[in-house]
Parts: sequence; structure tokens; C-alpha cells
Amino acid sequence: MTISVWLSNNWIEIFGAVTGIIYVFLEIRQNIWLWPVGIITSAVYIIVFFTSKFYADMGLQGYYLVISCVGWVWWMKGGGRRAEGVGLKAQGTGQEKTDRLRDRKTARPQDRKTIRLYVTRLKLKTGLILSAVFLLLYFLMWFVLSRLTDSPVPEWDSFITSLSVVATWMLARKIYEHWFLWIAVNAVAMIFFTARGLYPTAVLYLVYFAMSFAGLKAWRRSL
Repeated sequence: MTISVWLSNNWIEIFGAVTGIIYVFLEIRQNIWLWPVGIITSAVYIIVFFTSKFYADMGLQGYYLVISCVGWVWWMKGGGRRAEGVGLKAQGTGQEKTDRLRDRKTARPQDRKTIRLYVTRLKLKTGLILSAVFLLLYFLMWFVLSRLTDSPVPEWDSFITSLSVVATWMLARKIYEHWFLWIAVNAVAMIFFTARGLYPTAVLYLVYFAMSFAGLKAWRRSL
């Protein structure tokens, strides 16, 4: 098979891989345009995973479409937090308090109802809830895929999907620790897709894996 034929047969997957790399680059820089790019990437991979019989991953892309819309709104609106309730007694570092006061003073009147969504650390209660959600999703997906579909690898498909659901929600809320989840997801997915012959997607997750460490470092400076 020539390179031109291979490119012709896999152009959809290659396009999704390229937009996926752009998505992570924008995520690292906390650029709000990551969300529309994510919508495009998810739409492409719904097709890719359906044809490859990775049904949990296909469902994950549908979730990505929804959470991308929600995350877009949260990042634009500051998570719906009211500026009137934020002052010197607000939680956070001294720099965060200074930034929040500046947001209030410099915002136009029509923009003062909300404040910017800041990068935060994962709280214990939230972490426990998300851990329970992950386990519930994993066992539910594993049961459905192993009993009701012809998925060749229900265990790994369920793991990648369940952990990605949690990580994406944390991203939408700008929780710093979501990068650790992406490192785990990308490492497993890289091996998983290589074994299944989806080489452009495997390369995409290799890039994701490397960029996750860059994201971890960049977001840490925003804490």
C-alpha cells in the first residue's frame, strides 16, 4: 500500500488527530477556543470509533460534544460565580484576591455579574465523589460492552472512557489535577490504539502524553 493510498483511506482519522493536537495546545494555554476545536475533534472521532467498533470511546465523544458546550459557557461566564460575593475575604492566595478585585474594578458594567474562572486544586470531597463516579462508570461500561456488544477489549475501552469523562469535567471546572488523569489515560490509550492498528490515533495520544506534562507545568503557574 502506497502512502497516498493510506492517506486517502485514513484522512478522517488524520484530520481528527491534527485537530486533537491543536485542542491540547489550546488547553495548555487556557485558550477558550479549545472548546469549539474539541467539538470538531469529537464529531470526527465518533465516526472513527464507530467504524472500529470502539463503542465506549464513541459514546465518550458524544459526551465530549456536550461537555465542550458546557465548558465553553463556564469559561466565558466564570462558572457563574457572582462578583458581588468576592472580596478580600475570598479564599485563595494573595495574588488571586488581587486579580479578582482587579476583575471587579476594571470590568464593564455589563460584565460585572460574573468573574473569571480560576485554576483551582482538587478538594478532598470532590475527589472522593469523582472517584466513585469513575468506578461506577467503569463497571457499568464494562458490563454493557462485554455482554451486549462485540467490543474486542471491553476492559481497556471502559477504563479509557470512564477516566476521560472525569478528567474532562475537571477541565471544564479548571481543576489542576485533571492533568494527572490525562497522563494515565494517554499512556494506556497510546498502547491500546497501537495494538488495534489505529496508528494516527496512537500518534495523537503519544503527543497528548507528552503535552500533558507541559500542561501540568503551565497550569501550576496559574495556581
